[in-house]
Amino acid sequence: MFGYRVPAPDEAMLISGGRRGLGGAPFRVVTGHGKFVVPVFRKVRFLTLSMCESEVTETCVTRQGIALHVRAVIAFKVGNDQESIINAGQRFLSDQEQMSVLTGRIFAGHLRAIIGSMTVEEIVTERQKLAAEVLDTSKTEMAKIGLIVDSLQIQSIDDGDTGYIDAMSAPHKAAIQRQAQIAQAQATQASVEAEQAAARKQAEYARQTAIVKAEYSAEVDRAQAQAAQAGPLAQAHAQQEVLDAQTELAQRQAKLRQQQLVAEVVKPAEAEAERVRILAAAEAQRMKIQAEAAASYDRVALDRMLIDQLPQIVKEAAGGLAGANVNVLNGADGLGEIAAGLVSQGLTILDSVRQNLGGQDSDGRRSGESESNGSGLLQLPANKGRKSDDGPVDVD
Repeated sequence: MFGYRVPAPDEAMLISGGRRGLGGAPFRVVTGHGKFVVPVFRKVRFLTLSMCESEVTETCVTRQGIALHVRAVIAFKVGNDQESIINAGQRFLSDQEQMSVLTGRIFAGHLRAIIGSMTVEEIVTERQKLAAEVLDTSKTEMAKIGLIVDSLQIQSIDDGDTGYIDAMSAPHKAAIQRQAQIAQAQATQASVEAEQAAARKQAEYARQTAIVKAEYSAEVDRAQAQAAQAGPLAQAHAQQEVLDAQTELAQRQAKLRQQQLVAEVVKPAEAEAERVRILAAAEAQRMKIQAEAAASYDRVALDRMLIDQLPQIVKEAAGGLAGANVNVLNGADGLGEIAAGLVSQGLTILDSVRQNLGGQDSDGRRSGESESNGSGLLQLPANKGRKSDDGPVDVD
Protein backbone atom coordinates (compact mmCIF):
# COMPACT_ATOMS: atom_id res chain seq x y z
CA MET A 1 0.00 0.00 0.00
CA PHE A 2 1.26 3.47 -0.75
CA GLY A 3 3.12 4.97 2.24
CA TYR A 4 3.03 1.78 4.38
CA ARG A 5 6.54 0.53 5.14
CA VAL A 6 7.53 -2.77 6.88
CA PRO A 7 11.07 -3.63 8.11
CA ALA A 8 12.61 -7.06 7.55
CA PRO A 9 12.86 -9.47 10.54
CA ASP A 10 16.58 -8.61 10.96
CA GLU A 11 16.17 -4.89 10.41
CA ALA A 12 15.10 -1.88 12.41
CA MET A 13 13.12 0.87 10.58
CA LEU A 14 14.18 4.40 11.55
CA ILE A 15 11.62 7.15 10.71
CA SER A 16 12.80 10.73 10.83
CA GLY A 17 11.03 14.06 10.07
CA GLY A 18 8.26 13.78 12.62
CA ARG A 19 7.98 13.40 16.31
CA ARG A 20 11.14 12.61 18.18
CA GLY A 21 11.75 9.13 19.37
CA LEU A 22 12.47 7.60 22.78
CA GLY A 23 14.77 9.70 24.97
CA GLY A 24 14.73 12.62 22.59
CA ALA A 25 16.19 10.64 19.71
CA PRO A 26 15.93 12.34 16.33
CA PHE A 27 13.97 9.41 14.88
CA ARG A 28 11.48 6.75 15.82
CA VAL A 29 12.41 3.07 15.89
CA VAL A 30 10.01 0.45 14.45
CA THR A 31 10.78 -3.32 14.61
CA GLY A 32 8.60 -6.36 13.93
CA HIS A 33 5.65 -4.46 12.34
CA GLY A 34 4.84 -1.92 9.62
CA LYS A 35 3.86 1.73 9.79
CA PHE A 36 2.34 4.41 7.53
CA VAL A 37 4.94 6.91 6.44
CA VAL A 38 3.84 10.21 4.86
CA PRO A 39 5.92 10.73 1.72
CA VAL A 40 8.04 13.87 1.41
CA PHE A 41 7.36 14.77 5.04
CA ARG A 42 8.92 11.62 6.52
CA LYS A 43 12.14 9.80 5.71
CA VAL A 44 12.72 6.07 6.31
CA ARG A 45 16.10 4.34 6.77
CA PHE A 46 16.86 0.68 7.77
CA LEU A 47 19.56 -0.50 10.22
CA THR A 48 20.66 -4.16 10.09
CA LEU A 49 20.27 -6.29 13.21
CA SER A 50 21.95 -9.36 11.75
CA MET A 51 25.17 -10.98 12.93
CA CYS A 52 28.44 -9.34 11.88
CA GLU A 53 32.03 -10.55 12.04
CA SER A 54 35.32 -8.79 12.65
CA GLU A 55 38.77 -10.31 12.39
CA VAL A 56 41.69 -9.01 14.44
CA THR A 57 45.36 -9.73 13.65
CA GLU A 58 47.60 -7.95 16.12
CA THR A 59 51.21 -8.16 17.33
CA CYS A 60 51.25 -8.06 21.10
CA VAL A 61 54.10 -7.99 23.59
CA THR A 62 53.87 -10.16 26.69
CA ARG A 63 54.97 -9.30 30.19
CA GLN A 64 58.25 -11.10 29.39
CA GLY A 65 58.89 -8.77 26.44
CA ILE A 66 58.24 -11.48 23.82
CA ALA A 67 56.30 -10.39 20.74
CA LEU A 68 53.38 -12.62 19.77
CA HIS A 69 51.27 -12.53 16.68
CA VAL A 70 47.66 -13.11 17.77
CA ARG A 71 44.73 -13.69 15.47
CA ALA A 72 41.14 -13.49 16.84
CA VAL A 73 37.62 -13.44 15.44
CA ILE A 74 34.75 -11.45 17.03
CA ALA A 75 31.05 -12.14 16.37
CA PHE A 76 28.80 -9.15 17.22
CA LYS A 77 25.52 -7.40 16.31
CA VAL A 78 23.36 -4.40 17.13
CA GLY A 79 21.39 -4.91 20.32
CA ASN A 80 17.64 -5.60 20.07
CA ASP A 81 16.57 -2.93 22.54
CA GLN A 82 15.68 0.59 21.31
CA GLU A 83 18.55 2.25 23.18
CA SER A 84 21.14 0.04 21.42
CA ILE A 85 19.40 0.62 18.05
CA ILE A 86 19.40 4.40 18.60
CA ASN A 87 23.10 4.41 19.62
CA ALA A 88 24.12 2.27 16.63
CA GLY A 89 21.85 4.21 14.23
CA GLN A 90 23.37 7.55 15.20
CA ARG A 91 26.87 6.16 14.63
CA PHE A 92 26.68 3.66 11.74
CA LEU A 93 23.43 4.36 9.81
CA SER A 94 25.16 6.18 6.99
CA ASP A 95 28.04 3.66 6.81
CA GLN A 96 27.18 0.38 8.47
CA GLU A 97 30.44 -1.27 7.34
CA GLN A 98 32.24 0.84 9.91
CA MET A 99 30.81 -1.37 12.68
CA SER A 100 33.26 -4.18 11.85
CA VAL A 101 36.21 -1.79 11.55
CA LEU A 102 35.51 -0.05 14.80
CA THR A 103 34.87 -3.32 16.63
CA GLY A 104 38.20 -4.75 15.40
CA ARG A 105 40.06 -1.68 16.61
CA ILE A 106 38.41 -1.79 20.02
CA PHE A 107 39.22 -5.47 20.53
CA ALA A 108 42.79 -5.01 19.21
CA GLY A 109 43.47 -2.41 21.88
CA HIS A 110 42.05 -4.50 24.71
CA LEU A 111 43.88 -7.57 23.39
CA ARG A 112 47.24 -5.78 23.50
CA ALA A 113 46.58 -4.51 27.00
CA ILE A 114 45.57 -7.90 28.42
CA ILE A 115 48.39 -9.86 26.70
CA GLY A 116 50.87 -7.32 28.05
CA SER A 117 49.91 -8.38 31.56
CA MET A 118 50.34 -12.14 30.92
CA THR A 119 53.26 -14.51 30.23
CA VAL A 120 53.64 -16.64 27.16
CA GLU A 121 52.95 -19.77 29.21
CA GLU A 122 49.68 -18.29 30.49
CA ILE A 123 48.62 -17.13 27.06
CA VAL A 124 49.38 -20.48 25.45
CA THR A 125 47.91 -22.65 28.15
CA GLU A 126 44.96 -20.42 29.14
CA ARG A 127 43.44 -19.14 25.91
CA GLN A 128 39.92 -19.24 27.30
CA LYS A 129 40.96 -17.01 30.22
CA LEU A 130 42.45 -14.50 27.74
CA ALA A 131 39.27 -14.38 25.68
CA ALA A 132 37.05 -13.94 28.76
CA GLU A 133 39.14 -11.02 30.02
CA VAL A 134 39.05 -9.31 26.63
CA LEU A 135 35.25 -9.65 26.48
CA ASP A 136 34.79 -8.26 29.98
CA THR A 137 36.93 -5.19 29.32
CA SER A 138 35.34 -4.41 25.94
CA LYS A 139 31.71 -4.95 26.96
CA THR A 140 31.19 -1.42 28.28
CA GLU A 141 32.65 0.32 25.21
CA MET A 142 30.69 -1.89 22.86
CA ALA A 143 27.44 -1.09 24.70
CA LYS A 144 28.04 2.61 24.26
CA ILE A 145 27.99 2.25 20.48
CA GLY A 146 24.94 -0.07 20.60
CA LEU A 147 26.79 -3.33 19.87
CA ILE A 148 26.86 -6.62 21.78
CA VAL A 149 29.47 -9.36 21.40
CA ASP A 150 28.27 -12.93 21.01
CA SER A 151 31.69 -14.62 21.03
CA LEU A 152 35.45 -14.10 20.84
CA GLN A 153 37.71 -16.86 19.54
CA ILE A 154 41.55 -16.78 19.68
CA GLN A 155 42.45 -18.43 16.40
CA SER A 156 46.26 -18.56 16.66
CA ILE A 157 49.26 -17.39 18.68
CA ASP A 158 52.68 -17.28 17.01
CA ASP A 159 56.03 -16.01 18.33
CA GLY A 160 57.57 -15.62 14.89
CA ASP A 161 61.26 -16.53 14.68
CA THR A 162 62.05 -16.27 18.37
CA GLY A 163 61.38 -19.99 18.97
CA TYR A 164 60.16 -19.36 22.50
CA ILE A 165 57.01 -21.36 22.16
CA ASP A 166 58.97 -24.20 20.55
CA ALA A 167 61.52 -24.08 23.33
CA MET A 168 58.73 -24.02 25.89
CA SER A 169 57.21 -27.05 24.31
CA ALA A 170 60.56 -28.85 23.89
CA PRO A 171 60.43 -30.61 27.30
CA HIS A 172 56.92 -31.70 26.58
CA LYS A 173 57.96 -32.78 23.12
CA ALA A 174 60.95 -34.62 24.58
CA ALA A 175 58.76 -36.28 27.17
CA ILE A 176 56.29 -37.18 24.52
CA GLN A 177 59.05 -38.48 22.27
CA ARG A 178 60.52 -40.40 25.19
CA GLN A 179 57.16 -41.86 25.98
CA ALA A 180 56.72 -42.63 22.33
CA GLN A 181 60.11 -44.32 22.20
CA ILE A 182 59.32 -46.28 25.39
CA ALA A 183 56.01 -47.29 23.96
CA GLN A 184 57.72 -48.24 20.70
CA ALA A 185 60.33 -50.24 22.58
CA GLN A 186 57.66 -51.93 24.65
CA ALA A 187 55.71 -52.67 21.53
CA THR A 188 58.84 -54.04 19.84
CA GLN A 189 59.67 -56.14 22.90
CA ALA A 190 56.11 -57.37 23.09
CA SER A 191 56.24 -58.19 19.41
CA VAL A 192 59.52 -60.08 19.84
CA GLU A 193 58.16 -61.91 22.87
CA ALA A 194 55.01 -62.71 20.95
CA GLU A 195 57.08 -64.04 18.06
CA GLN A 196 59.23 -66.08 20.45
CA ALA A 197 56.14 -67.42 22.19
CA ALA A 198 54.62 -68.24 18.82
CA ALA A 199 57.83 -70.02 17.81
CA ARG A 200 57.86 -71.98 21.08
CA LYS A 201 54.20 -72.87 20.62
CA GLN A 202 54.90 -73.94 17.07
CA ALA A 203 57.82 -76.11 18.20
CA GLU A 204 55.74 -77.56 21.02
CA TYR A 205 52.91 -78.20 18.60
CA ALA A 206 55.28 -79.95 16.21
CA ARG A 207 56.69 -82.05 19.05
CA GLN A 208 53.24 -82.96 20.33
CA THR A 209 52.15 -83.76 16.79
CA ALA A 210 55.14 -86.05 16.31
CA ILE A 211 54.40 -87.79 19.63
CA VAL A 212 50.75 -88.22 18.73
CA LYS A 213 51.65 -89.59 15.32
CA ALA A 214 54.12 -92.03 16.87
CA GLU A 215 51.58 -93.14 19.47
CA TYR A 216 48.94 -93.47 16.77
CA SER A 217 51.24 -95.57 14.59
CA ALA A 218 52.16 -97.78 17.55
CA GLU A 219 48.50 -98.15 18.48
CA VAL A 220 47.61 -99.05 14.90
CA ASP A 221 50.39 -101.64 14.76
CA ARG A 222 49.34 -103.09 18.12
CA ALA A 223 45.71 -103.20 17.03
CA GLN A 224 46.63 -104.92 13.78
CA ALA A 225 48.72 -107.49 15.65
CA GLN A 226 45.91 -108.13 18.11
CA ALA A 227 43.47 -108.40 15.25
CA ALA A 228 45.72 -110.92 13.50
CA GLN A 229 46.05 -112.98 16.69
CA ALA A 230 42.47 -112.62 17.74
CA GLY A 231 41.00 -113.75 14.42
CA PRO A 232 40.38 -117.43 15.39
CA LEU A 233 39.50 -116.47 18.94
CA ALA A 234 36.98 -113.92 17.71
CA GLN A 235 35.50 -116.50 15.38
CA ALA A 236 35.25 -119.00 18.26
CA HIS A 237 33.59 -116.33 20.42
CA ALA A 238 31.19 -115.59 17.62
CA GLN A 239 30.32 -119.27 17.20
CA GLN A 240 29.87 -119.64 20.96
CA GLU A 241 27.55 -116.63 20.98
CA VAL A 242 25.58 -118.22 18.11
CA LEU A 243 25.32 -121.50 20.06
CA ASP A 244 24.25 -119.66 23.19
CA ALA A 245 21.62 -117.82 21.21
CA GLN A 246 20.38 -121.07 19.67
CA THR A 247 20.29 -122.77 23.09
CA GLU A 248 18.34 -119.89 24.55
CA LEU A 249 15.97 -120.02 21.59
CA ALA A 250 15.48 -123.80 22.07
CA GLN A 251 14.80 -123.28 25.78
CA ARG A 252 12.26 -120.60 25.01
CA GLN A 253 10.60 -122.86 22.42
CA ALA A 254 10.51 -125.78 24.93
CA LYS A 255 9.02 -123.51 27.56
CA LEU A 256 6.43 -122.30 25.09
CA ARG A 257 5.66 -125.93 24.08
CA GLN A 258 5.28 -126.89 27.73
CA GLN A 259 2.93 -124.02 28.30
CA GLN A 260 1.03 -125.06 25.17
CA LEU A 261 0.73 -128.70 26.42
CA VAL A 262 -0.45 -127.50 29.82
CA ALA A 263 -3.02 -125.31 28.15
CA GLU A 264 -4.15 -127.91 25.60
CA VAL A 265 -3.87 -131.26 27.52
CA VAL A 266 -3.25 -130.95 31.25
CA LYS A 267 -5.74 -128.25 32.01
CA PRO A 268 -8.59 -129.89 29.99
CA ALA A 269 -7.77 -133.31 31.64
CA GLU A 270 -7.79 -131.77 35.11
CA ALA A 271 -11.02 -130.02 34.32
CA GLU A 272 -12.58 -133.30 33.08
CA ALA A 273 -11.36 -135.18 36.19
CA GLU A 274 -12.79 -132.50 38.42
CA ARG A 275 -16.07 -132.70 36.54
CA VAL A 276 -16.20 -136.52 36.93
CA ARG A 277 -15.31 -136.23 40.63
CA ILE A 278 -18.02 -133.69 41.22
CA LEU A 279 -20.57 -135.80 39.33
CA ALA A 280 -19.54 -138.96 41.27
CA ALA A 281 -19.77 -137.12 44.58
CA ALA A 282 -23.16 -135.78 43.59
CA GLU A 283 -24.32 -139.27 42.57
CA ALA A 284 -23.06 -140.81 45.83
CA GLN A 285 -24.79 -138.10 47.81
CA ARG A 286 -27.95 -138.74 45.86
CA MET A 287 -27.78 -142.48 46.50
CA LYS A 288 -27.08 -141.88 50.23
CA ILE A 289 -30.08 -139.61 50.49
CA GLN A 290 -32.22 -142.18 48.66
CA ALA A 291 -30.95 -145.02 50.95
CA GLU A 292 -31.65 -143.00 54.06
CA ALA A 293 -35.06 -142.15 52.71
CA ALA A 294 -35.73 -145.82 51.93
CA ALA A 295 -34.53 -146.97 55.38
CA SER A 296 -36.68 -144.36 57.02
CA TYR A 297 -39.63 -145.50 54.95
CA ASP A 298 -39.00 -149.19 55.89
CA ARG A 299 -38.90 -148.36 59.61
CA VAL A 300 -42.11 -146.42 59.36
CA ALA A 301 -43.75 -149.28 57.44
CA LEU A 302 -42.53 -151.85 59.98
CA ASP A 303 -43.73 -149.73 62.88
CA ARG A 304 -47.10 -149.47 61.26
CA MET A 305 -47.19 -153.24 60.69
CA LEU A 306 -46.20 -153.93 64.30
CA ILE A 307 -48.75 -151.51 65.58
CA ASP A 308 -51.37 -153.15 63.39
CA GLN A 309 -50.33 -156.65 64.66
CA LEU A 310 -50.15 -155.64 68.32
CA PRO A 311 -53.82 -156.34 69.03
CA GLN A 312 -53.52 -159.73 67.33
CA ILE A 313 -50.43 -160.52 69.44
CA VAL A 314 -52.27 -159.69 72.60
CA LYS A 315 -55.26 -161.72 71.44
CA GLU A 316 -53.14 -164.80 70.66
CA ALA A 317 -51.47 -164.50 74.03
CA ALA A 318 -54.81 -164.33 75.72
CA GLY A 319 -56.00 -167.34 73.69
CA GLY A 320 -53.00 -169.30 74.90
CA LEU A 321 -54.12 -168.59 78.46
CA ALA A 322 -57.66 -169.75 77.83
CA GLY A 323 -56.92 -173.49 78.24
CA ALA A 324 -54.42 -172.98 81.01
CA ASN A 325 -55.16 -173.79 84.60
CA VAL A 326 -54.73 -170.32 86.05
CA ASN A 327 -55.63 -169.61 89.58
CA VAL A 328 -56.50 -166.01 90.24
CA LEU A 329 -55.91 -165.37 93.82
CA ASN A 330 -57.00 -161.76 94.05
CA GLY A 331 -60.13 -161.73 91.97
CA ALA A 332 -60.78 -158.90 89.58
CA ASP A 333 -57.49 -157.25 90.40
CA GLY A 334 -55.65 -160.36 89.44
CA LEU A 335 -57.31 -160.46 86.03
CA GLY A 336 -56.43 -156.87 85.42
CA GLU A 337 -52.79 -157.58 86.23
CA ILE A 338 -52.79 -160.51 83.78
CA ALA A 339 -54.19 -158.25 81.00
CA ALA A 340 -51.67 -155.56 81.74
CA GLY A 341 -48.88 -158.08 81.57
CA LEU A 342 -50.02 -159.23 78.14
CA VAL A 343 -49.99 -155.65 76.81
CA SER A 344 -46.56 -155.05 78.36
CA GLN A 345 -45.27 -158.21 76.70
CA GLY A 346 -46.45 -156.97 73.30
CA LEU A 347 -44.77 -153.58 73.73
CA THR A 348 -41.50 -155.22 74.76
CA ILE A 349 -41.55 -157.34 71.62
CA LEU A 350 -42.23 -154.20 69.54
CA ASP A 351 -39.23 -152.39 71.03
CA SER A 352 -36.93 -155.34 70.40
CA VAL A 353 -37.97 -155.46 66.78
CA ARG A 354 -37.33 -151.74 66.34
CA GLN A 355 -33.85 -151.93 67.83
CA ASN A 356 -32.80 -154.79 65.51
CA LEU A 357 -34.11 -153.31 62.25
CA GLY A 358 -30.60 -152.37 61.05
CA GLY A 359 -29.15 -155.95 60.74
CA GLN A 360 -30.13 -159.29 59.17
CA ASP A 361 -29.01 -162.82 60.00
CA SER A 362 -27.55 -165.34 57.66
CA ASP A 363 -31.01 -166.43 56.52
CA GLY A 364 -31.76 -163.02 55.10
CA ARG A 365 -33.90 -161.97 58.03
CA ARG A 366 -33.22 -158.94 60.16
CA SER A 367 -31.54 -159.66 63.45
CA GLY A 368 -33.88 -159.75 66.43
CA GLU A 369 -36.80 -160.72 64.19
CA SER A 370 -38.86 -163.62 65.62
CA GLU A 371 -40.35 -166.38 63.57
CA SER A 372 -44.00 -166.06 62.89
CA ASN A 373 -46.49 -168.79 62.74
CA GLY A 374 -48.46 -169.58 59.75
CA SER A 375 -51.10 -167.02 60.63
CA GLY A 376 -48.62 -164.14 60.40
CA LEU A 377 -48.48 -163.61 64.19
CA LEU A 378 -45.32 -163.48 66.18
CA GLN A 379 -44.53 -166.81 68.01
CA LEU A 380 -44.23 -166.45 71.73
CA PRO A 381 -41.39 -168.14 73.57
CA ALA A 382 -41.96 -171.78 74.56
CA ASN A 383 -42.11 -171.18 78.29
CA LYS A 384 -44.64 -168.41 78.01
CA GLY A 385 -48.06 -169.51 79.23
CA ARG A 386 -46.91 -172.99 80.19
CA LYS A 387 -48.68 -174.57 83.17
CA SER A 388 -46.63 -174.84 86.25
CA ASP A 389 -46.50 -178.07 88.12
CA ASP A 390 -46.59 -176.35 91.45
CA GLY A 391 -49.38 -173.90 90.91
CA PRO A 392 -50.58 -171.06 88.83
CA VAL A 393 -48.88 -169.90 85.70
CA ASP A 394 -46.46 -166.93 86.06
CA VAL A 395 -46.88 -164.42 83.41
CA ASP A 396 -44.00 -161.96 82.89
